Amino acid sequence: MTRNDETAEDANLSGGESPEQVRQRFKSKKVAQTKEILSKQAEKIAKQAEEHESFINKVTHLLGVLGFGGFCFLLGARPQDIPYVYCLFYVTFVPLRWIYYRFKKWHYYLLDFCYYANTIFLVDLLLYPKNEKLFMVCFSFAEGPLAWAIIVWRCSLVFSSADKIVSVLIHLLPGLVFFTIRWWNPATFEAMHPDGTSRRASWPYVEDKSYLFTWLFAVPLVVYTVWQALYFLIVNVLRGQRLLRDPEVMTSYRELSKKAQKANNVWWRFSGLLGDQNRMWMYIGFQAIFTVATMALTVPIFLSYRLHVIFQILKVSASVWNGGSFLLDVMPRQVILKEKKKSNGQIHQDQVSDGTENSMKTSNYSEAQES
Repeated sequence: MTRNDETAEDANLSGGESPEQVRQRFKSKKVAQTKEILSKQAEKIAKQAEEHESFINKVTHLLGVLGFGGFCFLLGARPQDIPYVYCLFYVTFVPLRWIYYRFKKWHYYLLDFCYYANTIFLVDLLLYPKNEKLFMVCFSFAEGPLAWAIIVWRCSLVFSSADKIVSVLIHLLPGLVFFTIRWWNPATFEAMHPDGTSRRASWPYVEDKSYLFTWLFAVPLVVYTVWQALYFLIVNVLRGQRLLRDPEVMTSYRELSKKAQKANNVWWRFSGLLGDQNRMWMYIGFQAIFTVATMALTVPIFLSYRLHVIFQILKVSASVWNGGSFLLDVMPRQVILKEKKKSNGQIHQDQVSDGTENSMKTSNYSEAQES
């Protein structure tokens, strides 16, 4: 059947639909087909990546180490170019992460606050680089919730894992970007040390403490609240039934609650104080408290160069330490577990083959006896 025949058939089936309704139906059909094609391609790429996991990890380790060294050189040689490196990283690796996470059914992670904040960072750096108020909001996000997440959620810098490298950089790079803009960028440095003055001026221009509090704490908190409302609407209301039907689809809350329940730690017991049915609200409350506390800490960091440098060292040290713990403690257990699963699968396959072979022999022997 040709395309024209299909169109004519669809038109006949439309009955009393108006031309506009028919066009909308065709448009919805094309969108659904496009989504299906993209999903199949994502699954195909992810499966191929898993088949060559060992080789990919070696290449990732090599590129990760070289890239880290190159970034450190660029940080000292041309700090004004760091924002462009960050933008290139984000627009390249986040779409690739979506492909991989779509296959793993982890794609709801891309609705987390860190991606929401990073999108705002891109808007600031590419469209409004001289907007001081937006800069302060971004500074609060980058050196507040995102930075402390490296320490609290134990983000690990493991050069052999592309997924872990991207996770660390999504939380670490924004802080380094706004650190360089705040203190090392030649343009802002000139604004902080204007010609003809002996004292250092403030950049961005801070009128008073209330102004600082407004744009480093109050406004970012409002923007965070908007994200929390949107996240709840999308994940728990609009896509709630989808998540209930498929327990393999992961969200941040599902992962954290699963790990906490397995460990039966203090967070799991504390989140159940109001009953299992209210654990989600307790989780939202914990996250809000964490956000408020970390945003409040950005005010002294913003005002002190020495404190800001110490904080950068703390973040990098935490991610490297967590990476070492993963390599020495977690990865050996994962390798042993993977080998056990592989050997058990091979044993099961051999047993099935032996059973099939014995059945064939028995069948042939029975036929010979009958003849």
